[in-house]
Amino acid sequence: MKKKTLFIVIAVIIIIAIIAGIVLFVNKKPVENNLNITSAEDMGNLVDQIYSGLEETIPSSLNTVKLELSNIDLVKTYTGLDSTEGIQDIVVSEPMISSQAFSLILVKCENATKADEIAAKMNESVNPNKWICVSAEKVYSTSSGDVAMLVMASEDWAKTVYDKFKELAGSVGNEYERNGF
Repeated sequence: MKKKTLFIVIAVIIIIAIIAGIVLFVNKKPVENNLNITSAEDMGNLVDQIYSGLEETIPSSLNTVKLELSNIDLVKTYTGLDSTEGIQDIVVSEPMISSQAFSLILVKCENATKADEIAAKMNESVNPNKWICVSAEKVYSTSSGDVAMLVMASEDWAKTVYDKFKELAGSVGNEYERNGF
């Protein structure tokens, strides 16, 4: 009799756990954000908002450009990505001339799941030693809604820009970081 009762209790616990998992999975909503990004121009404006108030903290002479998705070699150089599948636009901001490593990348994706996937892949694959004489000390990336972002630079610059993105976004998905050297 005790074995039968124990079996029933375990079965009920397993069923409750399965139902709870299904409810959590079904009710999982994509990360809501404040960004409202629909174009590369919107991403360029977001870059300007990120830099606003940080002029004394980050490098000067930053240049923001939209990458041509058809040029996969250029995309790989800036982002570490081998494919542009599921990507709508990429905007990169770097100093035109500098002896400091700094790169901010924004990627507009087809959906929030793809944005998180891109943020993780960029963090893993981007080359923090891509400059001739300097290397990025820290690499941070995350996503908010359908926008993935990555910043790599000295730890102070990278953290400042990363925190400003998170503040503007309102909420972010998974956060990724690694040392650059």
